[in-house]
Amino acid sequence: MTGLHMPQRNSANGAHPHRTITNTPAVPAHRPRLEYFNIADLSWTDYRGFLHPVERLHAEPWGLYVERTVDNPRYHYIESWLLPELSLRATVYHLRPGHDRGQTYHLDIGEYGPCATKKWRAESHYLHVTARPGQVPELHGIDELLTAHAAGHFHTEHTHRAIERAAAVVDGIAGCDHDVDRWLLSRGVSLTWL
Repeated sequence: MTGLHMPQRNSANGAHPHRTITNTPAVPAHRPRLEYFNIADLSWTDYRGFLHPVERLHAEPWGLYVERTVDNPRYHYIESWLLPELSLRATVYHLRPGHDRGQTYHLDIGEYGPCATKKWRAESHYLHVTARPGQVPELHGIDELLTAHAAGHFHTEHTHRAIERAAAVVDGIAGCDHDVDRWLLSRGVSLTWL
């Protein structure tokens, strides 16, 4: 892979707002996480089965846009695009004042797409890439993927495919001077953000 960085400690560039990346204990094995988005009633069902309202959901030919507020001490708003052709969810977290304000993209590898009329399904495949303009992308989740595979929650074929997709994302971004938007444009996808 071209230009890959795998962090060992908390990333200085604010790589992932959900957690601190440290020398953590083994990750508990779990099945791929499923989420559902209902365009008709503006709702999102998280992987635990909890139903949440969203501010905005709309479909475009290349994917589904999701906008929602969040009760989190570091960030207050999340925007995501589910991109079926790229097997990717692209997310931007809007951070609260006092936190690193640089734009970081979170690119989750998985299966995303419509599952019924005005309904979408998201299945996360453990791996995600964080990227900032002009900086080397970071790959996260290898431990989760391998633990799930070892526990029989994720087949070998799917594990290989997830790794290949993550490698393609990292290589694609690196090949576009570490510019996520430029890479997406090269794939025929033009995203808008707040």
